[in-house]
Amino acid sequence: MKYTRITALATIGLAATLSLTACGGDGSAKGSSAKNSTSSSSSSSPEGGSGAAGSEAGSAKSGSGEDTEARAGGADAAKGTNGANGETQTGGKVTFCKTADLAIDATDAAPDKTSGRIDITMINRGSTTCSATGFAGVDIKDADHTSNPVGRGQAQPRITTLKPGDAAVFDLAYDIDSTGNSLAHPTNILVTPPNETHTVTLNWPAGAGDIKGAYTDVEVYPTHTTN
Repeated sequence: MKYTRITALATIGLAATLSLTACGGDGSAKGSSAKNSTSSSSSSSPEGGSGAAGSEAGSAKSGSGEDTEARAGGADAAKGTNGANGETQTGGKVTFCKTADLAIDATDAAPDKTSGRIDITMINRGSTTCSATGFAGVDIKDADHTSNPVGRGQAQPRITTLKPGDAAVFDLAYDIDSTGNSLAHPTNILVTPPNETHTVTLNWPAGAGDIKGAYTDVEVYPTHTTN
């Protein structure tokens, strides 16, 4: 009977020990799981992700700011650039001569009996300095009332700035037909000053030699000063 009680007590003690061990293991597992859960939560939290994205956004904003400054600097630099004729775009700007401010005339200036040349003179009658640089637009009107454009000669424009009262000139050049059989019968010259849209009509100079060939054989040359 005594032996039976000892065995029973031993059995109860063993069961209790096993129960405590099981409880301790479960608590350890839960603790480990909690730690892993906390670590996982920290690595995937919105705050952590936002921090990385925020860094990139900050970098992007910084780049955008530099780009904005660069463009602003370019815009400021553009304000100080020079025009096609070396004229500033801001203070002291020299504008192109307007047709209304120019007195325009055409004269025969042939150097010999084979080379035809018409000089077209433009005088600045305005109150301010202006630029007449470039090629004028020229059409020749025929007796049959047709107008024919004149092509440009092989020459580079020269800067032509006119103070009030100054004159510029440009030439029409062609070969003279001395046979008396020219098919060209010019009556007028239509002139549009460089960089203008308004045209003036001039009479074909009296005494100018007949044009050899067609009107497409006539060439216009760029303006230059008479000084």
